[in-house]
Amino acid sequence: MEQKILLKHPAGKKAISMDKEKYTILEKSILKCLRLQVEVSHKDILNAIREDFKIGKINFTGSVEWYMEWVKLDMEARKIIARIAGTTPIKFKLA
Repeated sequence: MEQKILLKHPAGKKAISMDKEKYTILEKSILKCLRLQVEVSHKDILNAIREDFKIGKINFTGSVEWYMEWVKLDMEARKIIARIAGTTPIKFKLA
């Protein structure tokens, strides 16, 4: 049976529950991307995740982008990553 975790939203909006294994895979990939580059856009993160999945031969079911967005929002809410104000497109960094 898969274990679920309840995510948080940085604006306090209602969040979702997600399979913990999916969350962990995406969180590790996002952190790896942010450790390699100081500032990254949404697209940079998505491309890095897809590359990680390709290299690691990870078979991910569901929309990678949709799940990534929720993990990213949860990481923002937990102050693990932060948005960089005044950047277009919006960029992120480690908090």
